[in-house]
Amino acid sequence: MTIEKFSPEIDKVYFIENYTLIHILSGKGSIQVDFNDYFDWQEKAIFLEKGQYIKFLSDDFEVRRIEFLDKNKFHNEEVRVLFKHLISLGYIDLMECAECRTFLSESLVNQNASHIVDVSAKQWFWQNPFNANREEYQIIFDVKDVIDLEFGNRLTSADLMGLINDRGYNAQELVKNKIGFSVKNLMGAKRLKESKKEIAFTDKSIQEISYDFGFKDDAYFNRVFKNSTGQTPRQFRESFDFEKRDLFVQNILELLHEYHTQERSLGFYADRMNLSVKTLSKKVQSKMNTSLGQLIRLELIHTAKLMLLAGENVTAIAAQLGFEEPNHFSSFFKRYSGITPTDFKLKKYNS
Repeated sequence: MTIEKFSPEIDKVYFIENYTLIHILSGKGSIQVDFNDYFDWQEKAIFLEKGQYIKFLSDDFEVRRIEFLDKNKFHNEEVRVLFKHLISLGYIDLMECAECRTFLSESLVNQNASHIVDVSAKQWFWQNPFNANREEYQIIFDVKDVIDLEFGNRLTSADLMGLINDRGYNAQELVKNKIGFSVKNLMGAKRLKESKKEIAFTDKSIQEISYDFGFKDDAYFNRVFKNSTGQTPRQFRESFDFEKRDLFVQNILELLHEYHTQERSLGFYADRMNLSVKTLSKKVQSKMNTSLGQLIRLELIHTAKLMLLAGENVTAIAAQLGFEEPNHFSSFFKRYSGITPTDFKLKKYNS
């Protein structure tokens, strides 16, 4: 196991070479993993596997990176759930995993890699994100294993299912019911993500990439790619210049961090960025894959959580965050975090 504490460069792409745990110690703004932006990384241990990338869209992050070099550990079916992401970022909520927090607080001297992996896998199953039993999870991740191996081949659904050990279940139906996506959708999403990597991070021609991914011609690949992303492969390559520093994301995040407790008007942020509301909204959606309103709400929720954990009461927090009544704040908090402020505090203290 190797452990490194560092301050990542803004917008630099960090490629993952080994099974890796990312623990963000401090910072503000968003991170990007495999072309998806995430804003709720606080109090989480993030698990990444070889072939993924992460970049930090602000310049004040401090990060602990733990790389696990024992490959044999990760052939364990109970462990793969941490790293083989299906529909979003793979993580463990440290607010619900006291053992994980303890390990990470001591990880500069603790070399027992198997402990944090085992505890995290146990915690992942306890969280039960897809509401499935252990055997059903193994089938779901059997499907993911096959997709990871076969995404470059133009297999039919029948071909794909023939490669999967469904252990007496209907694997297609199980995946659809538990995840909400068909096996075909998951295969398409994997192929799209990997084609994006080839476009963004290599100098291969679009024709060569389309051939590598089993498309009959590059014109058809162009149509499929544009239907999925809104851009042609060439436009995507030009817009995702990962060696160029674009300060737009950092600038808007710094404004939100400074003013979110006072200002929720889109017009205020548009004026500060010298853009119209429409242009700012389109640019946020294009570059960050979310809305400006959602960014404001996420900042408010994050600040509210920090205040709750510091012991402030709901009435005081509501007033400081600009809510007219404490019950308005409580309703807002529950709507966007899934839990009441009181329950959030209890969950933290009882974890």
